[in-house]
Amino acid sequence: MSEDLGENYARAYGKKAGYGQRPALVMVDFAQAYYDPDCPLYGAEGCIDALASALRIREAAHKAGIPVILTEVSYADDRGLTGGRFWEKAKPLAAFVKGRSTAAFADGLVPREDEVIVTKQYPSAFFGTSLAPMLTAMGVDNVILTGLTTSGCVRASCVDSMSHGFITTVVGEACGDRHPGPHEANLFDMNAKYADVVSEAEILDHLATFA
Repeated sequence: MSEDLGENYARAYGKKAGYGQRPALVMVDFAQAYYDPDCPLYGAEGCIDALASALRIREAAHKAGIPVILTEVSYADDRGLTGGRFWEKAKPLAAFVKGRSTAAFADGLVPREDEVIVTKQYPSAFFGTSLAPMLTAMGVDNVILTGLTTSGCVRASCVDSMSHGFITTVVGEACGDRHPGPHEANLFDMNAKYADVVSEAEILDHLATFA
């Protein structure tokens, strides 16, 4: 194909979703597993930079009075029964067995009393959890996604967010992965089909309108 990829996709998928009236910030799986060099999930700079960005957005969300939801992955023991086929396929999920240091929230992310923690066992923050009905009960119409990893749980949560009827916004700098290739490819695809991918600066400007 000789046509520029951006032009090709813009012709088919160039529409913007925009923002809703009542947003919520969802911070997906910022766990210590991605910051421990001895863990197979270690994500290095891509994950370090994403957390720094997400923490700035979190602060802006609180100033604006916008709900903040943190997700965590947790399995009761090393049998991983609640993880089903996901546990069988993805060997590094053992890092999320309850009580292991790698299952804890990343350094710098201490849950606040006014934040909700959603515990999950599968990639999407919505699958098998109360997240969708909770957001609906809050009157939320726009989910702002940050988190780890871009190609895994962020993408799965993005697709499910849209599928549950939420306008979905993904903040590129506030998502991270172990390699820039999957990170950029999945941001490109989410922006084309499921969500608007925006910069940290753009989302901070938007949140400031609620403050």
